[in-house]
Amino acid sequence: MNLPFRELEVFRHIMEAGSVTAAAARLRVSQPAVSRMLRQTEARIGFPLFTRVRKRLLPTPEARALFAETANAFAALDAVHRLTENLREGRAGTLKVATVAALASGAVADSIQRFHADRPEVAVLLHVSPAQQVVNLVADHQVDLGAIIGATGDASVRTIELGSRGLGCLLPRGHRLCAQESISLADLACERLICPGLQYQTGAQLSVAFEQARLPFRIAIESALASVAGALVRRGAGVAVLDGFGLLAAGGADLETRPLDLPVRNSAYLVESRHRPPSRLALEFRRCLREVMG
Repeated sequence: MNLPFRELEVFRHIMEAGSVTAAAARLRVSQPAVSRMLRQTEARIGFPLFTRVRKRLLPTPEARALFAETANAFAALDAVHRLTENLREGRAGTLKVATVAALASGAVADSIQRFHADRPEVAVLLHVSPAQQVVNLVADHQVDLGAIIGATGDASVRTIELGSRGLGCLLPRGHRLCAQESISLADLACERLICPGLQYQTGAQLSVAFEQARLPFRIAIESALASVAGALVRRGAGVAVLDGFGLLAAGGADLETRPLDLPVRNSAYLVESRHRPPSRLALEFRRCLREVMG
């Protein structure tokens, strides 16, 4: 035997309010309607739920036992309603993001901080992977969205440009090049260079630029991780050349940055699935990414 939800709701309000009149006011229905539904419930289950003593409605032991169970059920239902409201307003749930190392500790970290400021209850799971793996994670629906540097030709995802940055140099405070407003390739010819390898966009761009300028290009320390490049510069290991997103991730009060006189820019892209619409949380995080990188 299944009790209709409406009958359980009426029973709950009578128990909590202590009278049919008060329950009817809570439910915004007439007192006779509540009395009629209570009689239907008692007829359905085959035993009385209340007795009248001196014009007072007193619950039977069976009613108290039933109420204990229905209270748990309604508490769970209330939790579902709260969760639904929070999901609708983008205040609850889990957001899965994949990004490349060059963005993880800079622009994406700043975006997560901005996103969390208004949504502290939302869990954010961050995957840091090479660009193609980020694309694969999005295409396979293992994450909600991704952020990479450089476009992808993968037809299973959609990309949206978030912003672009030129290349720059990361210098230890007091370095001779800190006296300049910008730095040329010739200025770097005699420096120990810390930068990504040729398999990365920035490294390939530098290689071509030095070759066109007929200057020697020698990487002293190869690192695709901006945070590692920053740590090496702090230790006096050389001068780092990174794109603007990497400079944001690697910089600090003890380091200085200068733009590199090179007419190239690297773009960051949002990566989304072509086959599944973004969640509300993903849309809100997309907005945060655009605000940080735009």
